[in-house]
Amino acid sequence: MCSVILAIGVSTAWPLMMAANRDEMLGRPWVGPGRHWPEQPDVVGGLDTLGGGTWLGVNDAGVVAAVLNRAGSLGPAAGKRSRGELPLLALRHGSARAAAHAVAGLDAALWRGFNLVVADRAGAFFLRGVGEGRIVPHALLAGVHMVTALDPDDMTSARVARHLPRFRENPLPCPPDWAGWPAMLADGEGPLEAALCVPATNGFGTVTSTLLALGETVEFLATAEPPGAARFSPVTF
Repeated sequence: MCSVILAIGVSTAWPLMMAANRDEMLGRPWVGPGRHWPEQPDVVGGLDTLGGGTWLGVNDAGVVAAVLNRAGSLGPAAGKRSRGELPLLALRHGSARAAAHAVAGLDAALWRGFNLVVADRAGAFFLRGVGEGRIVPHALLAGVHMVTALDPDDMTSARVARHLPRFRENPLPCPPDWAGWPAMLADGEGPLEAALCVPATNGFGTVTSTLLALGETVEFLATAEPPGAARFSPVTF
């Protein structure tokens, strides 16, 4: 269960700020953010070596896309396409609105259940795919939101219930000062289901973390290991 935190329209200087932890099987190979796709040279993101896609990326137009598994849908399934292609499909477009509209026109049955977040400087969208039927898009209102394996800000998630209030109550970052966000991303305290940084258990855990902000420029930082175990390093464009 990955986590994405978004601050939308709450800072004039940085209209979009995003923090994300990727939770994955520890043996699944990946490569840190870069321009890994010759057919989409304007995209920078982490490469899932197995599926060929990404969990989070940004294009040169300033569109960000991140994909998360829905509850109970970890791992690949026979006859289903890799969910890592969904951010790449979104990042073919020059705005979050255009990306959300395009992805909403696809058949959700092609993939296992997913949550897709698409955002730019003008706003953000959440798209839900449940493995069948339509992909449903929702505009996210200005404010601080959290997405995990359920719908945005769903307080029935122990992780959201524990951490979303903290992100809302703590001072907002002003990159390059990310305030308390890196420390919160590294928080593995409490019950496992509430941990934001998931300790390695049974071959699964948090493997990397991202901080990304869109303003007049793009601020993109990532870790090569779980947050707390490795420093955030700037991603070169």
